[in-house]
Amino acid sequence: MKQKFNIITSTCVPLPLENVDTDQIIPARFLKATDKEGFGDNLFRDWRYDKENRPVADFVLNDPTYAGCILVAGKNFGCGSSREHAAWAIAGYGFRVVISSFFADIHKNNELNNFVLPVVVSEAFLQELFQTIKADPKTLVEVDLPQQTVTNKTTGRQEHFEINGYKKHCLMNGLDDIDYLIQNKDKIERWEDNNQ
Repeated sequence: MKQKFNIITSTCVPLPLENVDTDQIIPARFLKATDKEGFGDNLFRDWRYDKENRPVADFVLNDPTYAGCILVAGKNFGCGSSREHAAWAIAGYGFRVVISSFFADIHKNNELNNFVLPVVVSEAFLQELFQTIKADPKTLVEVDLPQQTVTNKTTGRQEHFEINGYKKHCLMNGLDDIDYLIQNKDKIERWEDNNQ
Protein backbone atom coordinates (compact mmCIF):
# COMPACT_ATOMS: atom_id res chain seq x y z
CA MET A 1 0.00 0.00 0.00
CA LYS A 2 3.02 2.31 0.23
CA GLN A 3 2.79 4.72 -2.67
CA LYS A 4 4.30 8.15 -3.13
CA PHE A 5 1.87 11.04 -3.43
CA ASN A 6 2.26 14.04 -5.66
CA ILE A 7 -0.69 15.15 -7.78
CA ILE A 8 -3.66 12.83 -8.27
CA THR A 9 -6.30 13.58 -10.90
CA SER A 10 -9.22 11.17 -11.02
CA THR A 11 -12.92 10.70 -11.40
CA CYS A 12 -14.72 10.20 -8.09
CA VAL A 13 -17.05 7.85 -6.25
CA PRO A 14 -19.69 9.91 -4.40
CA LEU A 15 -21.03 8.76 -1.03
CA PRO A 16 -23.22 11.68 0.13
CA LEU A 17 -24.03 10.16 3.53
CA GLU A 18 -23.18 11.82 6.84
CA ASN A 19 -21.88 10.06 9.96
CA VAL A 20 -20.51 7.01 8.14
CA ASP A 21 -18.94 5.07 10.98
CA THR A 22 -16.14 2.53 10.93
CA ASP A 23 -18.58 -0.38 11.40
CA GLN A 24 -20.25 0.63 8.14
CA ILE A 25 -16.86 1.00 6.45
CA ILE A 26 -15.79 -2.49 7.58
CA PRO A 27 -18.22 -4.57 9.68
CA ALA A 28 -16.87 -6.04 12.93
CA ARG A 29 -17.17 -9.65 11.75
CA PHE A 30 -14.27 -9.04 9.34
CA LEU A 31 -11.83 -7.84 12.01
CA LYS A 32 -10.35 -11.24 12.86
CA ALA A 33 -7.52 -10.95 10.34
CA THR A 34 -4.33 -9.21 11.36
CA ASP A 35 -3.03 -8.93 7.80
CA LYS A 36 -4.11 -5.95 5.69
CA GLU A 37 -4.76 -8.08 2.61
CA GLY A 38 -8.32 -8.62 1.42
CA PHE A 39 -10.04 -5.91 3.45
CA GLY A 40 -10.96 -3.95 0.32
CA ASP A 41 -13.23 -6.83 -0.72
CA ASN A 42 -15.42 -6.10 2.28
CA LEU A 43 -15.46 -2.30 2.17
CA PHE A 44 -19.04 -1.18 2.94
CA ARG A 45 -19.95 -4.89 2.88
CA ASP A 46 -23.45 -4.57 4.38
CA TRP A 47 -24.34 -1.80 1.93
CA ARG A 48 -22.78 -3.50 -1.10
CA TYR A 49 -24.38 -6.95 -0.62
CA ASP A 50 -27.73 -8.24 0.61
CA LYS A 51 -28.21 -11.11 3.06
CA GLU A 52 -27.94 -13.63 0.19
CA ASN A 53 -24.59 -12.10 -0.79
CA ARG A 54 -25.97 -10.54 -3.97
CA PRO A 55 -24.73 -7.08 -5.00
CA VAL A 56 -27.13 -4.25 -4.10
CA ALA A 57 -27.63 -2.63 -7.51
CA ASP A 58 -28.23 0.93 -6.30
CA PHE A 59 -25.18 1.13 -4.00
CA VAL A 60 -22.56 3.40 -5.52
CA LEU A 61 -19.68 0.89 -5.45
CA ASN A 62 -21.82 -1.48 -7.52
CA ASP A 63 -22.72 1.21 -10.04
CA PRO A 64 -20.34 1.15 -13.05
CA THR A 65 -21.24 4.79 -13.71
CA TYR A 66 -18.83 5.82 -10.94
CA ALA A 67 -15.16 4.91 -10.68
CA GLY A 68 -11.85 6.38 -9.64
CA CYS A 69 -9.42 6.50 -6.76
CA ILE A 70 -11.10 9.43 -4.95
CA LEU A 71 -14.00 8.83 -2.54
CA VAL A 72 -16.12 11.91 -1.85
CA ALA A 73 -17.94 11.35 1.44
CA GLY A 74 -20.40 13.22 3.64
CA LYS A 75 -19.59 15.04 6.87
CA ASN A 76 -18.20 13.18 9.90
CA PHE A 77 -16.64 10.34 7.95
CA GLY A 78 -15.01 7.55 9.98
CA CYS A 79 -16.78 8.20 13.29
CA GLY A 80 -17.38 5.38 15.77
CA SER A 81 -14.76 2.90 16.91
CA SER A 82 -11.08 3.49 16.26
CA ARG A 83 -10.48 0.34 14.19
CA GLU A 84 -7.58 0.77 11.80
CA HIS A 85 -9.14 -1.95 9.63
CA ALA A 86 -11.47 0.72 8.21
CA ALA A 87 -8.49 2.53 6.68
CA TRP A 88 -7.11 -0.84 5.50
CA ALA A 89 -10.40 -1.49 3.68
CA ILE A 90 -10.43 1.94 2.02
CA ALA A 91 -6.82 1.57 0.86
CA GLY A 92 -7.34 -2.06 -0.11
CA TYR A 93 -10.27 -1.13 -2.34
CA GLY A 94 -8.00 1.27 -4.21
CA PHE A 95 -8.98 4.69 -2.88
CA ARG A 96 -5.99 7.02 -2.58
CA VAL A 97 -7.94 10.09 -1.40
CA VAL A 98 -11.07 10.64 0.70
CA ILE A 99 -12.64 14.10 0.54
CA SER A 100 -15.08 15.21 3.24
CA SER A 101 -15.97 18.32 5.21
CA PHE A 102 -15.09 16.58 8.51
CA PHE A 103 -13.29 13.40 9.58
CA ALA A 104 -13.22 11.69 12.95
CA ASP A 105 -9.68 12.37 14.25
CA ILE A 106 -8.58 8.79 14.86
CA HIS A 107 -9.87 7.62 11.49
CA LYS A 108 -8.19 10.56 9.76
CA ASN A 109 -4.84 9.55 11.28
CA ASN A 110 -5.43 5.90 10.42
CA GLU A 111 -5.97 6.89 6.78
CA LEU A 112 -2.73 8.90 6.76
CA ASN A 113 -0.86 5.96 8.30
CA ASN A 114 -2.16 3.74 5.49
CA PHE A 115 -1.28 6.05 2.58
CA VAL A 116 -4.80 7.36 2.05
CA LEU A 117 -4.97 11.15 1.98
CA PRO A 118 -7.94 12.63 3.91
CA VAL A 119 -8.77 16.03 2.43
CA VAL A 120 -10.95 18.37 4.49
CA VAL A 121 -12.93 20.90 2.44
CA SER A 122 -15.70 23.36 3.24
CA GLU A 123 -19.27 22.07 3.29
CA ALA A 124 -20.07 24.34 0.31
CA PHE A 125 -17.21 22.90 -1.74
CA LEU A 126 -18.22 19.35 -0.78
CA GLN A 127 -21.83 19.95 -1.89
CA GLU A 128 -20.59 21.44 -5.16
CA LEU A 129 -18.52 18.30 -5.75
CA PHE A 130 -21.54 16.06 -5.13
CA GLN A 131 -23.66 18.13 -7.54
CA THR A 132 -20.98 18.21 -10.25
CA ILE A 133 -20.30 14.46 -10.01
CA LYS A 134 -24.03 13.68 -10.13
CA ALA A 135 -24.44 15.86 -13.24
CA ASP A 136 -21.37 14.31 -14.89
CA PRO A 137 -19.80 11.14 -13.42
CA LYS A 138 -16.72 11.79 -15.59
CA THR A 139 -15.95 14.94 -13.55
CA LEU A 140 -12.26 15.09 -12.71
CA VAL A 141 -10.90 16.26 -9.37
CA GLU A 142 -7.26 17.17 -8.90
CA VAL A 143 -5.62 16.74 -5.50
CA ASP A 144 -2.24 18.44 -5.37
CA LEU A 145 -0.43 17.39 -2.20
CA PRO A 146 2.68 19.61 -2.66
CA GLN A 147 0.47 22.72 -3.01
CA GLN A 148 -2.21 21.33 -0.65
CA THR A 149 -5.03 22.16 -3.05
CA VAL A 150 -8.07 20.31 -4.35
CA THR A 151 -9.64 21.45 -7.61
CA ASN A 152 -12.99 20.66 -9.22
CA LYS A 153 -11.81 20.54 -12.85
CA THR A 154 -15.34 21.12 -14.15
CA THR A 155 -16.02 24.38 -12.30
CA GLY A 156 -12.42 25.43 -11.75
CA ARG A 157 -13.14 26.03 -8.07
CA GLN A 158 -10.23 25.25 -5.78
CA GLU A 159 -9.70 24.99 -2.03
CA HIS A 160 -6.60 24.73 0.13
CA PHE A 161 -6.43 21.89 2.66
CA GLU A 162 -4.33 21.44 5.78
CA ILE A 163 -2.03 18.51 6.53
CA ASN A 164 0.56 17.86 9.21
CA GLY A 165 4.03 18.61 7.78
CA TYR A 166 5.50 15.29 8.95
CA LYS A 167 2.66 13.29 7.38
CA LYS A 168 2.95 15.31 4.16
CA HIS A 169 6.66 14.46 3.98
CA CYS A 170 5.95 10.77 4.60
CA LEU A 171 3.20 10.59 1.96
CA MET A 172 5.26 12.43 -0.66
CA ASN A 173 8.19 10.08 -0.08
CA GLY A 174 6.26 6.83 0.43
CA LEU A 175 7.46 6.43 4.01
CA ASP A 176 5.71 4.94 7.00
CA ASP A 177 6.84 5.83 10.54
CA ILE A 178 9.43 3.01 10.65
CA ASP A 179 10.84 3.95 7.24
CA TYR A 180 11.20 7.54 8.47
CA LEU A 181 13.11 6.44 11.58
CA ILE A 182 15.42 4.20 9.53
CA GLN A 183 16.02 7.07 7.12
CA ASN A 184 17.11 9.22 10.08
CA LYS A 185 19.05 6.52 11.95
CA ASP A 186 22.38 8.37 11.72
CA LYS A 187 20.89 11.59 13.10
CA ILE A 188 19.25 9.69 15.96
CA GLU A 189 22.51 7.92 16.84
CA ARG A 190 24.45 11.23 16.74
CA TRP A 191 21.87 12.83 19.06
CA GLU A 192 22.13 9.86 21.47
CA ASP A 193 25.94 10.08 21.45
CA ASN A 194 25.82 13.81 22.21
CA ASN A 195 23.23 13.51 24.99
CA GLN A 196 24.57 10.72 27.18
